[in-house]
Amino acid sequence: MSDLGDWFRSIPLITRYWFAASIAVPLVGKLGLINAVNLILWPENFLHKFQIWRPITATFYFPVGPKTGFLYMVNLYFLYQYSTRLETGAFDGRPADYVFMLLFNWICIVITGVIMNMQLLMIPLIMSVLYVWSQLNRDMIVSFWFGTRFKACYLPWVILGFNFIISGSVVDELIGNLVGHLYYFLMFKYPMDLGGRSFLSTPQFLYRWLPSRRGGVSGFGVPPASARRAEDDQPAAGRRHNWGQGFRLGD
Repeated sequence: MSDLGDWFRSIPLITRYWFAASIAVPLVGKLGLINAVNLILWPENFLHKFQIWRPITATFYFPVGPKTGFLYMVNLYFLYQYSTRLETGAFDGRPADYVFMLLFNWICIVITGVIMNMQLLMIPLIMSVLYVWSQLNRDMIVSFWFGTRFKACYLPWVILGFNFIISGSVVDELIGNLVGHLYYFLMFKYPMDLGGRSFLSTPQFLYRWLPSRRGGVSGFGVPPASARRAEDDQPAAGRRHNWGQGFRLGD
């Protein structure tokens, strides 16, 4: 038990709470402590009966059973691996920025869920985080099952196909990928690579609640050409390069 406790405490803070909630809420529903009907999104009750907890519980709840248990465990593994890698890699030392990414993705997924009458939001949020990691490490070679190897940028689509084989549906995975792409494009690709304006920024109140630590990474992507030329004119000591941190699946 001490080894398990040490492992759990070693998980980064935000990922630790997310991971724990994704175990606790399904367990509560499985044990019947709370009726599972009260844990799903159910847009009609959320909008018209003011059951405002539903978007939150639907993010952590998953109906675990003989036919869904393997899919649940696989996605729990993806949550642990890729959220940990983002929180300790590209977002290292900047918990407010990581929480903002999760909040942005979550809000987009909740809106989509209400429009599309979805009930569960766990997989879309996990896939959105996995997608962001894959784009920040797009040229990293990852290994998947049966020794297959490919660039990380293809990983979300490989997992989409993998989950389709398991569950027969790709709606949750597709929504997660699209939301992750929206965040990545607005936060990194458009302002940094294409020289556009920045549409997303972390609210100051999150920085007050979750102050950044010194030494954290604070930049992404490749700057636009104009920015790179300006940087080339600076002394080498004044330059700063920040990159996402990659890994191989299963390491």
